[in-house]
Amino acid sequence: MTTARQLMTGGATCVRSSDTVLDAANILAGSDIGAVPICGEDDRLKGMLTDRDIVVKVLAEGKDPRAISAGDLAQGEAVTIGADDDAEEIMATMANHRVRRLPVIDGHRLVGVVSQADVARTLSNPDAGALVEALSFD
Repeated sequence: MTTARQLMTGGATCVRSSDTVLDAANILAGSDIGAVPICGEDDRLKGMLTDRDIVVKVLAEGKDPRAISAGDLAQGEAVTIGADDDAEEIMATMANHRVRRLPVIDGHRLVGVVSQADVARTLSNPDAGALVEALSFD
């Protein structure tokens, strides 16, 4: 059984909910990633912030990325996966919530992120293909 812990990219960098969107953009650019977890001052996960969120919700609306906090863009409770959950659960969660990245939680601690690409690299072609199809938006 392949688990999230085996599929994930570990050592996820968080942007603090109090950091600016510009800070978050610098993390994304510096790490060459498309999404970053938003963590509160209590180190608990508050959400995920994507490069698309920044473009659509900040730049396209003419807002100043230095004046908006990353936490302002967190949307409700984050969809997560447990570190010991299996690949089937990962794919079902991604498909049901139509997300391409899942923060991996061990207890209350963020330990990594599993992405659609992580799944595709590890699982069989039919399984990975089914996930890609489920996440493809009309």
